[in-house]
Amino acid sequence: MTMKNTRKRWKSATVAIHAGTDRHGVNAAVGLPISRTSNFTFVDTEEMKRWAEGKSKAYIYTRYGNPTLSVVEEKLAELEGGEAAIVTASGMAAISSTLLAHLSAGDEVIASTQLYGGTYRLMRDTFPRLGIVVRHVTPDLAGIELLVTPRTRVLYVESPTNPVLRLVDLDKAAKFARRHGLVAMADNTFATPLLQRPLEFGFHAVLHSATKYLGGHSDIIAGAAVGSGELIGKVREMIIELGGSMDPGAGFLLDRGIKSLGVRVARHSENAMKVARFLEKHPRVARVHYPGLKSHPDHALARRQMKAFGGMMAFDVKGGLAPARRFCDRVRVFLLAASLGGVESLVVLPAFSSHYNMSEAELRTAGVTAGTVRVSVGLEDAEDLIEDLRQALA
Repeated sequence: MTMKNTRKRWKSATVAIHAGTDRHGVNAAVGLPISRTSNFTFVDTEEMKRWAEGKSKAYIYTRYGNPTLSVVEEKLAELEGGEAAIVTASGMAAISSTLLAHLSAGDEVIASTQLYGGTYRLMRDTFPRLGIVVRHVTPDLAGIELLVTPRTRVLYVESPTNPVLRLVDLDKAAKFARRHGLVAMADNTFATPLLQRPLEFGFHAVLHSATKYLGGHSDIIAGAAVGSGELIGKVREMIIELGGSMDPGAGFLLDRGIKSLGVRVARHSENAMKVARFLEKHPRVARVHYPGLKSHPDHALARRQMKAFGGMMAFDVKGGLAPARRFCDRVRVFLLAASLGGVESLVVLPAFSSHYNMSEAELRTAGVTAGTVRVSVGLEDAEDLIEDLRQALA
């Protein structure tokens, strides 16, 4: 049986380790070789001419493509169920380039109200200067039919949302986009392709801050976009023009991280459920935002469209900002740090990090209160995590 036929039956954990490579040849490297080079040679001027005419897929310059990055891109495409993928220098490079590949001055975007702060500020501060109009809809998509106009080109959502883990009905969103001829884009950073695959619901593009769970070790900045070959071709052109390409060294580390994604996501989800249940019963916690809890408003939707509930959560400390700050200053196993998705557990105040420079009204729309703490539950022993939370809340 050929490897191609065998791979049709591979599950996600196997794809994460083996996709993109054929390591059964003589002297084949088990690890991913790093093509640490900025440029590549041509055989002759005829090959150079064919490349200039778009008739050759030869590597020329790492900003255009690189063998190390190609392996990671093939792996991510298979994980998300897409035809193609591109890796980028950061999550925001993937998000901005994918959006700008499909938007021009005068176009409009419908975006969920609850977004990662960097994405929200891109749409709030930069898009208006480019003549792009953004209209926001709540995660439940209420009233979305009233927002679409002849100029609408893109529907952009996160699910689960950052930082309070609301869910968007991906099937409903994708059907709306197709009904109106929109390009549907989903930020899948919190869920990863192990827990949900938006392309299977009908989305056109999936985006990741690969810095987070895909890398998994808090040692790279990276992004990724997955979709059809045609869509990713447009995004690649934008990456080439804007310069948000990934370094081959980061590509190697991203590939290394993806290989353990299956076991990591399972442990993240297991630990997070234990932590969420503890916090929900704590007298100093007003509310826990975790889709695995029955108290979460989107619990039924999460059970329907996710395989598990992931390692991200948020909770609101009773009393607001002051006790929330005291809690964050007292943790010892948890680290007070931005970002998420690494092996170590982190806490952060969204108002001082991902959602800084937002008005009170914008924070309310995002679901963020003065006492909201975002938690990235890592791979430590759950009993140690719970004990640390107990002493920090005391």
